[in-house]
Amino acid sequence: MTHTVTLIPGDGIGPSIAEAVVSVFEAAAAPIEWDRHIAGLSARDEGRDLLPQETLDSIERNRCALKGPLTTPIGAGFRSINVALRKHFDLYANIRPARTIVPGRYEDIDLVIVRENTEGLYAGIEHYIGMNQDPKAVAESVMLITRYGSERIVRHAFDYAVAHNRKKVTLVHKANILKCTQGLFLDVGRQVAEDYRNQVEFEERIVDATAMALVLDPYQFDVIVTENMFGDILSDQAAGLIGGLGFAPGANIGTDAAIFEAVHGSAPDIAGQNVANPSALLLAGCLMLDHLGLGETAERIHGALLATVLEGETVTRDLGGTASTDEFAAAVAAHLD
Repeated sequence: MTHTVTLIPGDGIGPSIAEAVVSVFEAAAAPIEWDRHIAGLSARDEGRDLLPQETLDSIERNRCALKGPLTTPIGAGFRSINVALRKHFDLYANIRPARTIVPGRYEDIDLVIVRENTEGLYAGIEHYIGMNQDPKAVAESVMLITRYGSERIVRHAFDYAVAHNRKKVTLVHKANILKCTQGLFLDVGRQVAEDYRNQVEFEERIVDATAMALVLDPYQFDVIVTENMFGDILSDQAAGLIGGLGFAPGANIGTDAAIFEAVHGSAPDIAGQNVANPSALLLAGCLMLDHLGLGETAERIHGALLATVLEGETVTRDLGGTASTDEFAAAVAAHLD
């Protein structure tokens, strides 16, 4: 069965690394047909909306997209194209695996952060309060936490753990200080955990203690579930354990659609130079394949990427080599078994 997937190459280095992923998928005979559309600066340069309706329609139709990094121009009308996509398709679950590729300070890291993607402080409910001729004397932001949003993200984390044979879910919160918002998230998490009592171990931790524990002993974690802002911070920290954002893929999952992406930015300073490392987007593609039920192909590609990096002969300059993006992709393709 061939799966049609919306491909948004993105901005900056996006088109280059997207083509690298396409070439590796072709070498792996992945049954994917690409439905190519644009967004971000590339759309604006054509005189179109940053999120063209044709692109949204494609994602709606295919229910699955692979997206390169997008740049939101200053004064564009919304704070982030990525956030706009998440809100439009209600992509409530952000999945951020951290799995060692490059041996370094830590080896054999294999943990997953499940981040709530639509609520919390990132919901963007904020305003200024004027006082004494100062229209911006006070800035106020609302941390929005709902029972519905909390339940579905915690349940998603447990379902992910069961489906991927994970042993433990750690719920991360700050309920000791934020009694209502974080207290609700914690209470709902405890209730959901009861439904999985005989399948997955459950623990709860305060966010600052979790951040320290991730550095001291990351091997004690398996699946971490948390709210939006904490998940953003902890997932970047987890990426640091495996060598940085260059190896950090992300999956944004909703009920009716899923968008997979490289977590890093568009790196305009090296755009068009064919020197970017495509690993993060390639790993996002592996997450997408797994989501589509093509886990065997995903593991083949992941194994080829690992072999290429460990061999170290044809790697990009961020990994200490001199290979171009295209040469790196060709090396990964050559390592496919």
